[in-house]
Amino acid sequence: MELLNRPRRLRGSQILRDMVRETRVSKNGLIYPVFVKEGQKIREEISAMPGQYRYSLDTLAYELERIQKSGVRGVLFFGIPEHKDACGSGAWATDGIVQKAVELAKREFPDLYLITDVCLCEYTSHGHCGLLHDQTVDNDSTLELLAKTSLSHVQAGADMVAPSDMMDGRILAIRNTLDGAGYVNTPIMSYAVKYSSSFYGPFRDAAGSAPAFGDRKTYQMDYHNKREAIKEAELDLAEGADILMVKPGLAYLDIVKEISERFPVPCAVYSVSGEYSMIKAAALAGYIDEAAVVCESAVSMFRAGADILISYYAKEIAGYIEEGRIG
Repeated sequence: MELLNRPRRLRGSQILRDMVRETRVSKNGLIYPVFVKEGQKIREEISAMPGQYRYSLDTLAYELERIQKSGVRGVLFFGIPEHKDACGSGAWATDGIVQKAVELAKREFPDLYLITDVCLCEYTSHGHCGLLHDQTVDNDSTLELLAKTSLSHVQAGADMVAPSDMMDGRILAIRNTLDGAGYVNTPIMSYAVKYSSSFYGPFRDAAGSAPAFGDRKTYQMDYHNKREAIKEAELDLAEGADILMVKPGLAYLDIVKEISERFPVPCAVYSVSGEYSMIKAAALAGYIDEAAVVCESAVSMFRAGADILISYYAKEIAGYIEEGRIG
């Protein structure tokens, strides 16, 4: 056969395949989520997420050391308070669990980049992401509390805040509050495109943040919608967001591509708890090669356009990059 074009020519050896690889993956783009819980001597495995743990402050340093040694440079803190109330006051308390975790990490691991999740759901007695008016989350009265929470995190030493609540106008409220307090250079990574997803189930076990009634569909997005994702991203960018996040990951790669191509800021993807737990469960059952599937799924998100990947497998992915399995 007289074939002039033979794509297989560039697949002939591993060296050549590595040379012509289109998607490059770096450890610098990885962020690892960490659950911090009030109490002492806590290292609790999360039943719905085998291999993931809740840490108290006295055990947190050991995990942060492991993260740093893996080559992952960014962590995303989630707090689990001992006491909750209707307004989630523990979220902005100066002695709150996230604030203390940030202070410890900043003091003992200055080379780690510290990002904090900003939301009220872990701190409210009802489990919703804002203040309630009857049985409805009141958008505008929640904004001040989210801004207060963000400011308290930054004052404790957070390098970046990541609001995940999906209230309208929260990026502007946070940006104005941080700027007014002199933190004009603190970036905001917005959970700009956060869908109401069944993939969050294990996280709610991990953080104890399941709503006591109803669901979050009045503020998280309908997964049928694509134009709405663009609208949300446009609004957050106009309000001062520095990084736009898409959450979840694997089921929303079309959205990742859309956001990454349309907007001139970094695109982050959160590979959520359900994605982690499905891979882990299948691997434990012997149905899949865990490392191979983790590599393939991580690369798919970068290939779709992600600049940053938040993943419970971040430490393992860093190792696979070091080994040359991906990268």
